[in-house]
Amino acid sequence: MQRVIFLADMNAFYAGVHQALDPALKGKPVIVGGDPEKRHGVVLAASYEAKAKGVKTGMTVFEAAKLCPEATFIKPQHHLYVHFSTRILSIMREFTPLVEPFSIDEAFLDVTGCEKLFGSPVEIAQKLKKRIREEVGVTCSVGIGPNKLLAKMAAEMQKPDGLTVLNYEDVPSRMWPLPVRELFGVGPRYEHHLKLFNIHTIGDLARFPVKILKKRFGVNGEILWQCANGIDYSPVDPDTLEKVKSVGHQVTLPRDYRTHEEIRVVILELADLVAERVRAGGYAGRVVALSLKDANFAWLSRMKTLPERTDLARDIYRAAVDLLKKHWPEGWPVRMVGVALGGLTPVKMEQPALFGEREKIRRSERACDRIRSRFGERAVFRAVSLTKAGVRYA
Repeated sequence: MQRVIFLADMNAFYAGVHQALDPALKGKPVIVGGDPEKRHGVVLAASYEAKAKGVKTGMTVFEAAKLCPEATFIKPQHHLYVHFSTRILSIMREFTPLVEPFSIDEAFLDVTGCEKLFGSPVEIAQKLKKRIREEVGVTCSVGIGPNKLLAKMAAEMQKPDGLTVLNYEDVPSRMWPLPVRELFGVGPRYEHHLKLFNIHTIGDLARFPVKILKKRFGVNGEILWQCANGIDYSPVDPDTLEKVKSVGHQVTLPRDYRTHEEIRVVILELADLVAERVRAGGYAGRVVALSLKDANFAWLSRMKTLPERTDLARDIYRAAVDLLKKHWPEGWPVRMVGVALGGLTPVKMEQPALFGEREKIRRSERACDRIRSRFGERAVFRAVSLTKAGVRYA
């Protein structure tokens, strides 16, 4: 039996969440990012009304404000996006237990054999879209295919609010003419190297000798060739969230930070965010990563392995500051800071510390998690966030 796979992709999700919560924003340009007056942050999401004015994800909010001055700018509120994502996943699981979250706004569904319950694949997709739109308030594009790759490619073909079917027999006519950059898994670096082989379209890649690709790119070359031919054997894995490897957060600063004292404030704020997300997922990790970028976009990323697993902001902060002192000279300007905790494994049982210090800190941080969850992000925060260097609540 040929599988029936969906990829449901929420359209302009972050902006859509705010439009769903505030009907006055519907049909108007909405940009989720930092503060345009402070040149702080980048665009995380833009409604289609803002995209029509040229606003793109990843550009600075300063640039976005020039392109679309009438837009409503909203600072990110990740707890809202997680809440909406959870509601959407619950709806999906009413159609099939085989739901694999791909990101906060995308998920694969394997609906093979569900036709007798809900109708044809297209009818199931229409019902899914209708329920998400009516019960959650956001729209989504659904791609339907015999595997995850083709479902993903199909979902990208019609946005917003699209529904596209892409079967094996459609690959030569609908996929092969597309630029190779549009193939799932091909980024700018691969695109550059493939063009050196005169590979410009997905069809060029599909017809290229796989032995040469494998010799040049290793096993990834063979995978790219298979993808170009619509081949994908990976299953829809509903337990994918149990395999999370790292959690991180980064922020573009409102100005160049030149002292370690200022940068440490941002690291502490990011450590709090990372630790909160790690605890929410029930994880702990051992590998702390610090990423820094200067005004000329020179990038530095370093990691440190801790002696034991942790989900505490204090431990993440201390390790990241050690990396800062060791690898970034005092006085060198910083424009972006990122902190991550990797090597994550589920927390099933904790060994209490001999003198109870870590347990006191853990109880304190978890109490703050509960307060923020109930009363909002600003209900409790560190005093350093009120200094000039603070960015989390700027």
